[in-house]
Amino acid sequence: MVWSIIVSIFSLGGFAGSLIAGPMTIRFGRRNCLLLNNVFLMTGALLAVSSRAAKSFEMIIIARVLVGINAGISMNVQPMYFGESAPKHLRGAISISSAVFTAFGVVLGQVVGLREILGSEPCWQYLLASNAIPGLVQLLTLPWFPESPRYLLIDRGDKEACINALRRLQGCDAQISELNDILQEQAETKGMRARRPWELFNDRSVRWQLISVMVTSSAMQLCGNDSIYFYASYIFKKTGVADDRIQYMTIGTGTCELSACILCNLLVERKGRRFMLMGGYILMAVWAVVFTIALLFEPYTSWMPYISMTCIFTYILSFGLGPAGLAGVLPTEIFNQTARPAAYMIAGSMMWLNLFLVGMIFPFLVSELRQYCFVPFGAVCLLSALFVGYFLPETKGKSLSAITSDFNKLNFKGQEEKCVLPDTALYQLGEVSRSEKF
Repeated sequence: MVWSIIVSIFSLGGFAGSLIAGPMTIRFGRRNCLLLNNVFLMTGALLAVSSRAAKSFEMIIIARVLVGINAGISMNVQPMYFGESAPKHLRGAISISSAVFTAFGVVLGQVVGLREILGSEPCWQYLLASNAIPGLVQLLTLPWFPESPRYLLIDRGDKEACINALRRLQGCDAQISELNDILQEQAETKGMRARRPWELFNDRSVRWQLISVMVTSSAMQLCGNDSIYFYASYIFKKTGVADDRIQYMTIGTGTCELSACILCNLLVERKGRRFMLMGGYILMAVWAVVFTIALLFEPYTSWMPYISMTCIFTYILSFGLGPAGLAGVLPTEIFNQTARPAAYMIAGSMMWLNLFLVGMIFPFLVSELRQYCFVPFGAVCLLSALFVGYFLPETKGKSLSAITSDFNKLNFKGQEEKCVLPDTALYQLGEVSRSEKF
């Protein structure tokens, strides 16, 4: 029971972190929010490394909550910071780099968790506290990077700081066009304060943007990718892998996701968001069907467990090709500056709640559905692919005004399209306004 609480409490910490990420980014900025977020990480690491000497499992539970809060904030703020700082033609690739380094962290954790390193009984407290090392690296390096240019201009009204940030990030050639895009968004949100999450639910002009974010964030967890990691050890045993060798095979699953995320990073600006998302979910649905067939025929065919093992790797590869990173990119691209933090709060909440839900119900799916336990996940993948194909506009290389115009065709379907501001909106170069806080 205590172990179940320690494992599941991380998701609840992530949920809490996603809720406080929005107000923190508005008050402190994107970069400073990431820096302050390390307070949760370092405190959690200190409690974890001290828990053995104190003989206190309560300290481990608190540490897991704090690390979960850190993860919840990071997974919201990192893609927001990257997306707001990137030029339009590289926005997707740079935002997805957050998913690439998340996958790299998974692989690094699997390696450090080997019995020969920190995965042994005498060293478990150091394993739990090892996440303080990347936090320390961030504390030493991130202060040298500029704040998000959009935050500086739209939220803080500091045009000079915005220009300096653009110059440092993109050079002199790109900064004029990017500054014009930011000024246009500033003009469209002039006089508006930062939105609260519940206000988005009552705003018809962002209805389908909100639905898209909620669906993609939920599908990211309900697709069963985390559950396939759980099932991997069972399949590896079935194929004859020795118990002491399974830990090395597990590193292969993390490496698959890392490789696929890197490939997605390279392809997303060529193929587009819809293609990568839809393709990833379609492939996952196919592999879920093949995996189910392999599990059904496993007792009758000696080589069928090898098909199951192949499905595990291909399922994870398909997840990394689209859903792993693109769900975090969408809120940056389809919401304006005043609604973006609230949109990330909703997206993050859906992701962490569904992660907790899957963690709770998957053991019951295995016991009740047995070989058919991945059928529900396959259905989620298929429905997600259909949703993306029918309702999600392509956002690659588009301005916020163009993306909003595409969504207005859904938001105001059957009515005269509401015009927020045309692409040729007039604004004065250098005119700025300040977004109010929550």
